[in-house]
Amino acid sequence: MLLSLTAALAFYYLRWTAMPEAYLIPVKGAGVALLALYAFMRHSSPDARLLTWALGAACLGDMALEFDHRIGGMLFFLFHVLAMGVFLRNRRPELKGLDSWVAGLTLILTPVIAWMLPTDREAAWEVGFYALALGGMAASAWASNFPRYRVGAGAMLFLASDLLIFAEMGPLQGHFLPQYMVWPTYYLGMFLITTGVIQTLRKRDPELRVVK
Repeated sequence: MLLSLTAALAFYYLRWTAMPEAYLIPVKGAGVALLALYAFMRHSSPDARLLTWALGAACLGDMALEFDHRIGGMLFFLFHVLAMGVFLRNRRPELKGLDSWVAGLTLILTPVIAWMLPTDREAAWEVGFYALALGGMAASAWASNFPRYRVGAGAMLFLASDLLIFAEMGPLQGHFLPQYMVWPTYYLGMFLITTGVIQTLRKRDPELRVVK
């Protein structure tokens, strides 16, 4: 976890320096790659393995975005689908009151808002389609039985990060906010999702072994 945090902070600050982009790309990918390694090493359940695959897709997506936004987008679409698998396998028996409204509105409004943001209306359809999976991931995280203040909040931070990217394609084009806030909200969201899921799984199934 410490190495992951170090890589994430290093990328955030080094990208403002004269360091060549070729060196920055693996630093960027290392943040989530080390989260995937953490998930793999800390628990061996099917949910932990599925989360590891999801984080692996996100890691590749982080690096691919530096070359091709469509390839990066497809990899993050895969992340959302795999993460949804983890959350749906651990969904709450019943959603009540405000929680049901939050999950429902997140699922419905995310693709609508994402579609409205880009100035390029052709790109807006691609963004809206991607946001179907984004909204599904965030809504299913909120509806899961993982801690909402960690996993649910992390998914919402991820969602906010992507919406800032889409806003940069429209009303926030050239604004400083996406440049400074996209990476911190994205990484913090991934950090909260990963630690929240894995630590919950470890509490449910400590995987104690007899030492001979």
